[in-house]
Amino acid sequence: MRHAPVSLPLGIVIRRTPSTSRWARWAWKAVGVLPGAAQADWQVLRQEGDVIEFHAATVSLELWHTDTEAYLTGLAARVPSIGVVMRETTDRNDDHPFEVVLATASPYEYQDYADSGEEFVELVPMPEGLVALIRDFAQEHHQDEVFVKRRRDKKRVDLVEDGRGDPRISQLTDVYRAPRVRRAN
Repeated sequence: MRHAPVSLPLGIVIRRTPSTSRWARWAWKAVGVLPGAAQADWQVLRQEGDVIEFHAATVSLELWHTDTEAYLTGLAARVPSIGVVMRETTDRNDDHPFEVVLATASPYEYQDYADSGEEFVELVPMPEGLVALIRDFAQEHHQDEVFVKRRRDKKRVDLVEDGRGDPRISQLTDVYRAPRVRRAN
C-alpha cells in the first residue's frame, strides 16, 4: 500500500542582526517556524532598531510514513527541532542572502545536508502544536522492524589456495620454493 506524504506549509522566520565581524555586515539565523503560514517572500515581521525578523519563505514540511523512526528520534531530543536548510543566493543580495531550500523534522535528513557542506542547516525549536502533530503521525504509522541476525553461508572458502602460481602451468611443488643448487658430478 502506497502512502502519500502528509504536507504542511511551514513559514521560516530568519533574524538579521548587526554582525560583530568586520568582514560581514549582518549575521543571519533561522529562529522560528510558522505552521500553516501563507506564501511570503522576505516579509518583515518585526523590527527593533537594526534587528529585523523576516518571514523569509514558506516551504512544505512533508511527513513520510517510512521515516517515522527518524521523527521519533527527533522528538526524543532535549529540544525537538525542525531542520531548516538554506543556500546562499547566487546574486549575493545583501538584503536577502539566502534561499530556504527545505524544512524537515527528520534529524537523519538534516544531518545529510549538514555533512555536504554546501548548505547551511539551522535547528529551530518546534512549537508544541507541531510536536503533537508529528508525534501523532509517527505513532499512527510507525512499525517496528524485526531484527534478523545474518547467518554465514555454509560454503567452505578455505579450500581454495590463492597465490599458488599460474594455473596454466602444471607444477607439482610450491612455486615459492627456494632454488636448488645443482651439484656437478
